Amino acid sequence: MKRIMIDTNIYTSFKRNDAFVPEILRRAEFIGIPIVVLGELLCGFKGGSKERKNREELEQFLDSPRVHIIQMDEETADFYANIFWDLKKKGTPIPTNDIWVAASTMRHGVHLFTHDRHFENIDGLLLLLEGGI
Repeated sequence: MKRIMIDTNIYTSFKRNDAFVPEILRRAEFIGIPIVVLGELLCGFKGGSKERKNREELEQFLDSPRVHIIQMDEETADFYANIFWDLKKKGTPIPTNDIWVAASTMRHGVHLFTHDRHFENIDGLLLLLEGGI
């Protein structure tokens, strides 16, 4: 598992140097950040006492040649629609932004690195919840 997509909580854990997160990110050859995750991070920084510092640290992270901001496209939207309706039929909804994260991950055929277990409800989504690459 050398190609991963990261969820917002993984970046936060990375900045806190939590457990195994920095090691997994260090070993990944490709780290995707869905545009919606970037938006969530920037929202979290906004108005905080460390907004400038947090943005600078994020820019440094994004400058790595292994890190790629993942944009949405028509195929991602199709994955989104399928995930949404599948979860609705199962009665297991998850936050809208997380559906976009899952759709981006599936679109690119990589593993999603997250702490959120509700992603387990999405059929066909490759997950990295714990462990290593």
